[in-house]
Amino acid sequence: MYPPLADYALIGDCHSAALVSRAGSIDWCCLPRFDADSCFGRLLDWRRGGHFCITAADGEPTSRAYLGDSLVLQTQIESPGGRARLVDFFAMRRGGRKRPRRELVRLVEGLSGSVRLRVEFSPRFDFGEVEPWLYGIGPRAWCAVGSNAGLMIYGDVELQRAGEHDLGGEFVVHAGQRLRLAMQFVSPEELHETPDRLHAPEQLTEHLDETLAWWRDWSSKITLRDGDGAPGAGIVHSAITLKALTFAPTGAIIAAPTASLPESVGGARNWDYRFSWVRDSVFTVRALADLGCAAEADGFRRFIQRSAAGSAQGLQVLYGIDGKRRLTEVTLDHLEGWRGSRPVRIGNDAYLQFQADMYGLLLELAGRWSERGNAPDAHYWRFLQDMVEAAITRWQQPDRGIWEVRGAPRHFVHSKVMCWAAVRRGLQLAERHGLPAPAARWQAARDEIADTVMAQGLDAGRGHFVASFGAQDVDAALLLLPEVGFIAYDDPRMCRTTEAIGRALGRDGLILRYTMDDGLPDDEGTFLPCSFWMVECLARQGQRAAAEQLFARACSCANDVGLFAEQASRSGELLGNFPQGLTHLAHIAAARALLERPAAAPPPR
Repeated sequence: MYPPLADYALIGDCHSAALVSRAGSIDWCCLPRFDADSCFGRLLDWRRGGHFCITAADGEPTSRAYLGDSLVLQTQIESPGGRARLVDFFAMRRGGRKRPRRELVRLVEGLSGSVRLRVEFSPRFDFGEVEPWLYGIGPRAWCAVGSNAGLMIYGDVELQRAGEHDLGGEFVVHAGQRLRLAMQFVSPEELHETPDRLHAPEQLTEHLDETLAWWRDWSSKITLRDGDGAPGAGIVHSAITLKALTFAPTGAIIAAPTASLPESVGGARNWDYRFSWVRDSVFTVRALADLGCAAEADGFRRFIQRSAAGSAQGLQVLYGIDGKRRLTEVTLDHLEGWRGSRPVRIGNDAYLQFQADMYGLLLELAGRWSERGNAPDAHYWRFLQDMVEAAITRWQQPDRGIWEVRGAPRHFVHSKVMCWAAVRRGLQLAERHGLPAPAARWQAARDEIADTVMAQGLDAGRGHFVASFGAQDVDAALLLLPEVGFIAYDDPRMCRTTEAIGRALGRDGLILRYTMDDGLPDDEGTFLPCSFWMVECLARQGQRAAAEQLFARACSCANDVGLFAEQASRSGELLGNFPQGLTHLAHIAAARALLERPAAAPPPR
């Protein structure tokens, strides 16, 4: 019953998102925000989750693609009697950051002959627990209400009751004809306003034009284009996907729009990713800023400063998209999970963890913002000073690391290096902008951290970095050490580290993130972001042939509309929450590295 994750495409409006299957079924959608309860959740329970499907009664979809540089999806449908096209999108408009339409539109266009299509509208609120109250509100218009949510569905397609809690219908579209259905989120308190919210079907076509114009305007800022010779496919669309994961009102960036999709089929590594991780978000704004989209970086910088209440003491690993701090993990026992992968979780207890790399990430964000010609004001500089001081105070503590291990904390090398990066960037900002700072004490701390990493984070016999102090194993986070300037990409120790990661973590042409005991049962797939990190290291070390081979292998894990998951199984099936922002930004960074002038090959070792 559960299609592969690769069968799904993403549509969204920077407030919420939906996954549309190849068969024309919306099987995942949370409204009115990314982190709201689902109204269509068949992705996590085929029988009770709810869905909204438009499919051919006697045909099948043949191909699909996004329209230009946009998040408007079109699916071609073939039947014995003709051809049609299904167009799906969330309506966008200027000023939508504060006044979103909250409107999902589905248009059917007849291309030749005539095609009979079937509609199934089966909303289920509160992650499938609430079956809606359905009632008509006018010609071809219905309301579905339950719990704290409501949906309106209307257009020029006639729907009838298909049971107490569902709507359905069949219609025929002829060549040259266009039929439309729209669904809006409406809170129960606003139901008396519904007549004013109903748009004429012709207006929905205007909303399509407006949405395409919005995405064209945004994507025109991207300075690196696929048509400019970028290797592989999807640089521009990776950027569009990252933009779609941005919550416009606050500037928060979610890791993925889904919850509890497993890292192994039937396994228990199922997490809710509909929140804003400091780490993923900093990587994302870095990628977007490098492509010419700097506004997102500034929006996230302000979001983190106010969410942390302006101090390091208030800093968390992740936040709700409105800055909410308490994200308690809850198990939904009534859901069977994607292909039986249980437990199904919402919320994420990783917000309680200490991960020392956060300080370096935020100083890196500030440093890159400064390099674009900006200077911290007094309030922002106090916040950054507080981050540097926290890094100096806490760098010697074990932490959960970039991988958020749920076993015992360790002295992860990557975490120590990111504390070093926090102090280094603080010193650079103070010098560049003439800001007050205890430079001598910070310099001493920076050097102490670096000396300790070199003494305890290197395998003396083999000459490469290790995952944590005193360990023998490696982890893929070590591939990020050159990114913050701790060591050059082509330093012999870094080259040996890259080789060691390839030997220890290489699987099926891709890269695992680690092999250590992380305190969790089950295995996981190869980690696609790590595979792209390896591409960047190889490219910058002059190993271009190996980099291009790995890049092609990792790009082959995207689905037909260019979307990446977090992981891939040995059989090549996509795993984990989808689409995964971390993979898309790593894809952009790897493509940029391959486009730059190749570095000289390192000397023989």
